[in-house]
Amino acid sequence: MPTSAPGRPDGRQLRWDRHNQERKQRIIDAAIAEIADNEPGAEYHVQQIAERAGLSRTVIYRHFSDRAELDREIQVAILDDLWALLLPAVSLDGTIPDIIHRIVDTYVTWAVENPSLHRIAEQDTQGESPLQQGIEVIARQLVELIETAVDILGLDPPSELRAALDPLVFALVGAVFSAVRRWVSRPVREPDAEVVVRLVTESVWYILDGHGRMLGIELDPDQPIEQLLAVVEAEAAAGSEA
Repeated sequence: MPTSAPGRPDGRQLRWDRHNQERKQRIIDAAIAEIADNEPGAEYHVQQIAERAGLSRTVIYRHFSDRAELDREIQVAILDDLWALLLPAVSLDGTIPDIIHRIVDTYVTWAVENPSLHRIAEQDTQGESPLQQGIEVIARQLVELIETAVDILGLDPPSELRAALDPLVFALVGAVFSAVRRWVSRPVREPDAEVVVRLVTESVWYILDGHGRMLGIELDPDQPIEQLLAVVEAEAAAGSEA
């Protein structure tokens, strides 16, 4: 009987692996749909997921070792969708308040539109929380943006401030997520989403503006970052020609 050449993937195995992956995704999609269709905090059972996916409970447990693994995979999938929305918002487009508002508004909008998914996303699981891991990704990306802006602007912050940038940004991002999570979980969601986004945006701006003033930098809330960088580049070019 012919066998696959050494190092060459077996075609049947590849098809089987793909089939298993597609079925696993089908189960996770069914679970997310089941959660989204019910009130935040409502229990969801494996049998409900199986029925929505058109499978049996035994098939589900062929793909997940136990309920804890299934729950964690569901949470990871929900958060992956949230990060796919949030990460593109972390960019140097617009003014500083625009950037803050874009990030906060994206999160608040998703939380309001998906309250049941948000409840699952914020739950702690065994080991490091997927939500915490995602917050770290957002924080690291913001640290990189700030460090890039500092370098482009030719700023020279004190070494202790630069060293503290990572934990300070992490704390700031965590505070934003905590504020929104607290607001979403309240029995009466007041004030409305637009006000929450504005207030959180203003709070973050005050912190950044305060740090800027400490460094002797006056940040203009109405100046687009692209315009500021263009001015710096033009000044650098003029200086090199002089």
